[in-house]
Amino acid sequence: MIAKLTGRIDTLGEDYAIIDVSGVGYLVFCSGRTLGRLTEGEHASLVIETHVREDHIHLYGFMGEAERDWYRLLTTVQGVGAKVGLAILTALGPEELLHAIAAGDRATLTRPAGVGPKLAGRIASELKDKVGGLALGSVGLPGGPVSGGALGSDTADAVSALVNLGYSASDALRAVSHAQGKLGDEADLAALIRAGLAELAPREHGV
Repeated sequence: MIAKLTGRIDTLGEDYAIIDVSGVGYLVFCSGRTLGRLTEGEHASLVIETHVREDHIHLYGFMGEAERDWYRLLTTVQGVGAKVGLAILTALGPEELLHAIAAGDRATLTRPAGVGPKLAGRIASELKDKVGGLALGSVGLPGGPVSGGALGSDTADAVSALVNLGYSASDALRAVSHAQGKLGDEADLAALIRAGLAELAPREHGV
């Protein structure tokens, strides 16, 4: 099983790269974000996810473990295959994806090619609890933990503060995501905590 490749970038295609490793060319499918960081003729290292089936062996490459782990998480959802998983990672950055899932933002989740409203709803529903753990650092998966680092420090600290007050990670992340959407990216930690608590208060009282 191939887990990592280091070599010269021989060719870049629309959704793939050919990596020359000691004279052997490996065809690796990648997200647009990963391809955008590669240059033909230069050396690079990619973390590899190997898919083995009866009729083929496909390699999927990522610039780091965080993107690879997001790919693994997304493809646990029925209807998100390899191609759609890469399309999601191409269209949405880690923090944007995290907030969209936490907030159940179907409009954002339908931006990637191949993701319709029904699939967007399934992604948000099935992953909302897992991304709550991700916001705090990691979330367990069959293939290993998903690395954190997708959230800005104030956002992550606000989520952590709400969890310390007794709210679940998924509820805390959803509340802070909504709050940040209203307040904007310039909101500081105190403002995010206050707004997050305001988001949670009606739910706590059954409103």
